[in-house]
Formats: sequence, structure tokens, C-alpha cells
Amino acid sequence: MTNKLRQYFPMIHTRQEVLAEIEAKPKLKQEFYSWEKKYRKEFLDFCTGVKGVKIMYDFISKEILNPETVPERVEELLSLLIGQQVHIKEVLPNDGTRISDESTLVIMDMVVELEDGSIVNLEVQKIGYKFPGARSACYSADLLLRQYKKVRSKKGKKFNYTDVKDVYTIVLFEKSPTEFHEFPDTYIHYFEQHSNTGIQLNLLQKYLFISIDIFLKYQQNIGIQLETRRDAWLAFMGSDDPDIILKVIEKYPDFKGMYQQVYEICQNIEEVMRMFSKELAEMDRNTAQLMIDEMQEDIKQKEEILKGQDDRIKDQINKLKEQDDRLKEQDDRLKEQDDRLKEQDQVIRELMKKIEQLENISAGR
Repeated sequence: MTNKLRQYFPMIHTRQEVLAEIEAKPKLKQEFYSWEKKYRKEFLDFCTGVKGVKIMYDFISKEILNPETVPERVEELLSLLIGQQVHIKEVLPNDGTRISDESTLVIMDMVVELEDGSIVNLEVQKIGYKFPGARSACYSADLLLRQYKKVRSKKGKKFNYTDVKDVYTIVLFEKSPTEFHEFPDTYIHYFEQHSNTGIQLNLLQKYLFISIDIFLKYQQNIGIQLETRRDAWLAFMGSDDPDIILKVIEKYPDFKGMYQQVYEICQNIEEVMRMFSKELAEMDRNTAQLMIDEMQEDIKQKEEILKGQDDRIKDQINKLKEQDDRLKEQDDRLKEQDDRLKEQDQVIRELMKKIEQLENISAGR
């Protein structure tokens, strides 16, 4: 595997060269051996070409897909995802009034304004958040409000709602949330609002969710076809498999320049180690947060189950109480009947006694 990538990128270090540089510097050596064994292997694999470098690494994506330095790359990716030619007018800050986020699992997050005034939020998540729909809807609403305020402030009295353009929220998942795996042959999901009557109104908010893991599995199943440039981009973004990387380069040679830039970044072992270490720390923190979120959700679900069971038990108790009340009513009615029968029996006894007396009187005569 090593030779496959080195044939195209001869600057790739050998394992011995990388380890020699690490061993020669005490700080690097200490840092390297503080990592778990699997992360040391991952680092050596992509530095030596045993595996490719995922563009989804934060420190890689910020260089390769920088909308300020290489806007043409981002423009092509967005054009292929949205399905229409786009051009970036400016890069917008992604904080501002943006909703304060939890400890984030986001690898890359950029907000750009297009020439037609539309806003695109492109986000790459290492591990998909819980509730991706609700979260994306909140961010989309935030961006739409930002655009509205900006345009209204600029236009003043000349403002018209037609000046407010579409807002696109595009999320790429390296590891997709559970609900997306219910569609194993579908890796791109597009959402926009529709009416139940068929009336056509543009409500401005569009969503695109892309499952890189499902895409790669699908490609493996069909023999890595990469039929379109969009396929090539998704493979470029998410795959570290040398065979897929070489397939991308062979079908779309211009991608070689971007891979070349990746391996030029990897020449600076010390800097790459620093960034990789920072990413591991962030990933550990985020994974812990995700586990906490999942545990909280699990607790909530169990509480709901227990509440449901408790409600069912209460319902059964109420039913038993109703049955008991009905039995008591029946018992009261039976008691009343018994009392009436006793009264009737007493009346009959008295009548029989009177009849006997009359018979005795008649016999004496």
C-alpha cells in the first residue's frame, strides 16, 4: 500500500524517517508516546502513505478548502451539492448571533454569501449530533435572521422581502446519526418546506444532509465507480483508502494537486503532530460529551418507559377499584334482597300462625 501513494507523491516520508525525527526531539517523543497506540498508528499511517490523509481532519480541511485563499474549490463543491453554479461574494463570520453551541463535534464550519445574496452554511461533523434536524433548523433560522437584518439595514425604506434570499444549510457527516442508516443506498437527503395544498411559496430555508460513511460503503458495494465529480469530491473529503484516492486521481487528474498540498503539509512533522494532538484532545472531549448526551437521552427514555408503566399500573388500580365498587354495589343489592326475603319469610310465618289458630278454632267447634 505504501508504494501506491509514493509513486504519485514521492515526498511522502518513510516510517523510519518519521520515527527518527520524532525520536530525535524529546518533546515530540513525549507527545507521540502519550497517545493511545491506535492513534500513533493512525498518525504514522497517513504520514507515510500507508493510508491517505482524510480531508476531514480539521487542520487539513482549513488549508485545502479555505474560501478566502482557494474560493474556486469551495465554489465547485457547493455548485455540485446545490445543483447550480455558484460564486462566493464574501466569507461571513459564523459566530455573531449564532446560537451558542455545546462542546462541538464540528470539524469544519464555514458561512459564505453567494453573488445572488443567498447564504450557505457548510458544516462537516466527525460524529453526527443527536437531533440533526432540530439543530440545523435552529442554525438556519439564525442565518436567515442575520440576512434579514443585514439587508433591511442596507436597504432602509427601499427594503422588500424579495431582497431576502435562500439560506442553505449543508451538513456532511463522517459518521452519520442512526436515522440515516435506515437508508443504506441513499447518502444525500434534501429538504425544503412544501404545502399540503400544492400552493407554491418559497420559504427560503433549504437543507442538505450528506452521509460520507454511507456513500463510501455504497461505492465499495458497486466497485468504486465515482461516476461524477460530485462522487469524486465526496471520496476526496472522506476516504483515506489508497485505492479510492488513486481512483479519484486517475479519473479526475486535477485532484492530484489538492492531494499534493496535503502531503506538503505533512512534511512538517512537528506542526502536524501539534495539530493532530489538538484534534485528538478535542475529539476525546466531544466523544465524552456525546456519551453524556446519549446517557441523558437513555435515562430520559427509561424515565418515560417507567412513567408509562406507572400510568398503566395506576390505570389497572383504577379499573380494579371500579370493579371493587361494582362488587360492593352488587353486594349491597344482594343484602337488600336478602332483607326483603327475610321480611317476606316473617310475614309468611305470621300468616301461617294465624291460619293454624283459625284451624284450631274451627276444629273446636
